[in-house]
Amino acid sequence: MAITKIQSESLNLADTYDFTGTVTGAGGVNTPAFKVKNASDVSLSNATATKLTLDSEIFDTDNAFASDKFTVPSDKAGKYFISLQISLEGQYDVTEMKGMIYKNGSLVNDIQIKLKMDDNIISGGTEMFLNANGILDLSVSDYVEAYVYISSTSGGVYVAKDNKNFFQGYRIIE
Repeated sequence: MAITKIQSESLNLADTYDFTGTVTGAGGVNTPAFKVKNASDVSLSNATATKLTLDSEIFDTDNAFASDKFTVPSDKAGKYFISLQISLEGQYDVTEMKGMIYKNGSLVNDIQIKLKMDDNIISGGTEMFLNANGILDLSVSDYVEAYVYISSTSGGVYVAKDNKNFFQGYRIIE
């Protein structure tokens, strides 16, 4: 006999129930999912948005990360949590830093972190971390990429440190 309706007045919540049926519509998986990092230092030019070279996959459930970008596979459209962590080491005086996520070649304005200071925020040998993350609606074939922007009073070169930069994301269960 199938149970079609349960009323709370008829259940004794202190009892133990053995369930042998099948539950449908519960649970799910957050795939596709990916996490990548750069295996070596990346040099950054002054006042230029630089695409991060992310050449070391930690995991990529659907083989959807290639050429430094994640592309939504067939039948995997939906809402995605996307996150970027960058580690920068200054060699000259930095006045502005940005960690940015691009969708289909354009900056996603609400998924970027920007630090702007009148004085330098990184000087020689100092390390700084930035994190940018958010939720995006992505369709099949949409792609996301990670960029870094540095501005310096002295126009110096900066380094995004190896093995400390991560770009990651996963589809949200709806």
